[in-house]
Amino acid sequence: MLKKKIAFIGPGVMAEAMISGLSRQKLAKPENITASGPREERLKELEGRYGIKTATDNAIAASHANVVVLSVKPQRLSEVMKGLKGIRPDALVLSIVAGASIRKIGTGLKHKAVVRSMPNTPGQIGEGITVWTSSKEATEEQRQMTRAILGALGEEVFVEDESYLDMATALSGTGPAYVFLFTEALIDAGVHMGFPRRIAEQLVLQTIKGSASFYHQAGRHPATLRNQVTSPGGTSAEALYYLEKAGFRTAISRAVWAAYQRSLELGKEKPGHIDPHDETEK
Repeated sequence: MLKKKIAFIGPGVMAEAMISGLSRQKLAKPENITASGPREERLKELEGRYGIKTATDNAIAASHANVVVLSVKPQRLSEVMKGLKGIRPDALVLSIVAGASIRKIGTGLKHKAVVRSMPNTPGQIGEGITVWTSSKEATEEQRQMTRAILGALGEEVFVEDESYLDMATALSGTGPAYVFLFTEALIDAGVHMGFPRRIAEQLVLQTIKGSASFYHQAGRHPATLRNQVTSPGGTSAEALYYLEKAGFRTAISRAVWAAYQRSLELGKEKPGHIDPHDETEK
């Protein structure tokens, strides 16, 4: 990996997370990493922070790379691919673009070795999880490079069936947004009762962190753990009754399904269409 040149087409949040992870784990030399995009101020920021190379011409950045990482927004992918000429025949194209199929990328770039992946935002601190798959033309060496690059973000899971990528987008890719909203609601509830916000934040954050760690170590079904803290006629039972009455489970299920459907739609959208509700920096 230290000898491989990596080009990031699109210098967004997830691209920076990957650059940071590769640098932190010493998997790639800064001089072998190039970030490309139209905003010079953003490129200068990354150059100063990580010592990498930058470019405003995507084609030039990609032409020398062993690995080309597509990290643009879904709505810009078709336009960006039109300008990506001269990718090396033996290069690997690694996409983190939501909804973009291997077929769409391979056809758009006229390139066969393609990996499609879906990381999530905890990857910025090395605690993410990424689901990925590859075209049959990707070599074993290229798959090992993929594992190394995605492993810099946290855990990685390879799947044979590409349809799982849209599901992963809805579940783990979008998942942090659900967790953050739930966290915000709990903190606000604590403030509503009378806690200072800083104490409410401390209580909620440690409760969520501790609960996740306990679940991981216990190795039991979450329903079993929930039952253990739900005494008959107690406070937990009362709170859970109201959550069930409000359709808590159904709301989560419908939200995930809506995200899944949106991921499918992104793969079919016409070039140039911009979703005004999509604020992701993928």
